[in-house]
Amino acid sequence: MDNAGSEGGEDEPHRRLVDRIYGLREWREDKPRRGAQELEQRAHLIPVRQRDTRMVGCTGDAQIIISNSDLEDLIVSVLEACDSPVDVRSLRSLVMSRLPVMDIYLVPIGGGDDDEGKGYEPVDGRENPEQSLLRRESEHEAANYVDDFLKGLHAAVRGKTKQYDRMLGVLWYCYLSPAHITQLEAAARLNVSDSLVSDYRRRIEQQLRALAFREIEEARRFEIALRERVWTLVAVGAEESVAV
Repeated sequence: MDNAGSEGGEDEPHRRLVDRIYGLREWREDKPRRGAQELEQRAHLIPVRQRDTRMVGCTGDAQIIISNSDLEDLIVSVLEACDSPVDVRSLRSLVMSRLPVMDIYLVPIGGGDDDEGKGYEPVDGRENPEQSLLRRESEHEAANYVDDFLKGLHAAVRGKTKQYDRMLGVLWYCYLSPAHITQLEAAARLNVSDSLVSDYRRRIEQQLRALAFREIEEARRFEIALRERVWTLVAVGAEESVAV
């Protein structure tokens, strides 16, 4: 490794360390530098080093993490991967990203011998009565939104059963179905023209824009409730068509 820039060598002994740029000795002095994002991408190709678990020091309570020789090898590996001169601050960040920052080990929930018999209970992930009540209220409100929305679609086709069934089919295939088929495929499945599907989609989106949700969670619950309701209606309609 070497100081890669001629600016800030022996001519500027008091230059701040973080402003110095380093590279490999075999590189030419005018080697171009890479952007920070590209440096990070290249450095992440280097596997994270294993943590050195040896304990050292007078009391034996200090961990090495990485030896000096291994650290030097890692710095060289980072520079080779980056293939670019790097300033000290960025080089330190890139090298630290390839070191494990902590040891993972399991601790018994009930405590150890030093806890004087104190036990710990795991957090109960189940909803409490208040959360249960709020959830039921939210689901009931979403169901009301679904009822109003479907009534609006029914009124948009003047209560005609055949057109309403087609409208539900367009709603399912173009908006709610996990299959994510195209509009032309939806038209083929419903045995209608593409222009008719476009007209039904326009009416559906008018009804959707008329809905006013205060929070994103309300919209999510409405979507879930609407998908369940429309799937039931579309399935029942398909069964009746087969029976006929």
